[in-house]
Amino acid sequence: MTEQITLYTAKVELALSESKLPYKRFEIDLQNKPEWYAPKVNPASKVPAISYGGPDVPPEDPSPDSQKIAESYVLLQFFADISEVPLLPKDPILRAKARFFVETVTPKAFRGYYTVVAQGEDPELLLDSIETVQSLLPAEGYAVGEWSIADAAITPFFARAEVAFKNDIGKFANGAGQSTWAKVENDDKYARFRKYFNDIKSRDSFKQTFDADYIKETFMKRFAKA
Repeated sequence: MTEQITLYTAKVELALSESKLPYKRFEIDLQNKPEWYAPKVNPASKVPAISYGGPDVPPEDPSPDSQKIAESYVLLQFFADISEVPLLPKDPILRAKARFFVETVTPKAFRGYYTVVAQGEDPELLLDSIETVQSLLPAEGYAVGEWSIADAAITPFFARAEVAFKNDIGKFANGAGQSTWAKVENDDKYARFRKYFNDIKSRDSFKQTFDADYIKETFMKRFAKA
């Protein structure tokens, strides 16, 4: 029997959707986290996290009998371990390449998304992370050819960046986000990334788990320009 899984906040939900594992989700308001979250789910008070196993109880009252697991990449690896649907290639070289992809791209993607939107750095920082992605991608397919948790690890950064930049939401200069994303959408230099990103967004897992309107509304509340 499959153990119960409750996901707190959605950053790794893409992989859960691909895994076909049943789960419940509970959105954590990062600006107003519930008092019970840290003591009952993650003492570090970070998201995402899951409760795994134990009785099937409401997300607001996670059982002490369930295992609590946190950190995005740890969770992605865990889903790959417990899913009957392959989330990592069987070939050890490709598995190593998937991990290298995550370790190389994630820091740049984070800086190109979060520090731009939240701290007002130049949106063109994102282009550096896109060039890194392109340098690692095979001629066709996903990060290591077949879809894997390597793609799930970086997709949230670029999907949220698209929402923020296209709507010019963030602490960067007026118009800078839109002009940067226009380059992503139109410059031949980024053609391989566009194909890759569009392939990811065309998957059912992305359509079912990424709510652009919700992200836009959240960003407007948190990062609206004065």
